[in-house]
Amino acid sequence: MFNKLLSTLAVVLVMTAPAASAEMNIVVLDPVRAILESDEAKVLAEAANKEMEPEIEELRVAAEEFQALQAKLQKDGEVMSESERRKGIKDLEDMQTDLQFGQQKLQKQTQDKRQEILQAMAPKYEKVLNDLIQIDQIDLILSPNQLQYANPKHDISRRVTEKLNEASD
Repeated sequence: MFNKLLSTLAVVLVMTAPAASAEMNIVVLDPVRAILESDEAKVLAEAANKEMEPEIEELRVAAEEFQALQAKLQKDGEVMSESERRKGIKDLEDMQTDLQFGQQKLQKQTQDKRQEILQAMAPKYEKVLNDLIQIDQIDLILSPNQLQYANPKHDISRRVTEKLNEASD
């Protein structure tokens, strides 16, 4: 809601006051990208990935078992008894359900870890952003998600990432 209001305000400002918009310093910022591309966030993400390695490996092994059973059923299905084939198909369906559940669980863990990283980096991000707002005399910051087009020269996401990296040193 707030983002739409902000976008509408920006459009109105640009359309109704061309002279004023020339004087305004309007920039584009993708805060998630700026934070996640910082060195500290990359280190945190790598640690999170290491933490999830056992689950990833378990899922990989389960996927290989699923593929092996699937190949066996395709190869030997015609010579199997009806009950063996039904049992194999049932096992395959159960494995597929378990794999889907495991993938969803891993995806949720990944999203949770990403959110933790964003929250952990938020205070540094806010400080860096406030410093840049003061230094560059920024009047308005727009999200790239709300824009149809923005000249890349107005995107300060990379600059915020660089300042986050400097703040970590």
